[in-house]
Amino acid sequence: MQTCRHELLDRTLIWNQHHLLHALREFEQFYNTHRPHQGIANARPLHPLLASITDPDQIAGLDIRRRDRLGGILHEYRHAA
Repeated sequence: MQTCRHELLDRTLIWNQHHLLHALREFEQFYNTHRPHQGIANARPLHPLLASITDPDQIAGLDIRRRDRLGGILHEYRHAA
């Protein structure tokens, strides 16, 4: 609950009940599927750990895309296909 308050509700002006429910659903989906959690290598729940990349050439060739959610309050980062 504290995470939801600090990362969402303290940064958002809620207009009505419909807006609140939409924001909470989006945050719940983001929190449980995308957001890294503190723990073993910031692993997301129910997702395997990814192998670390240490080669500088591989790092320079990564194409990372950002998707804003809830008007830019939440950000998702993914590798481009």
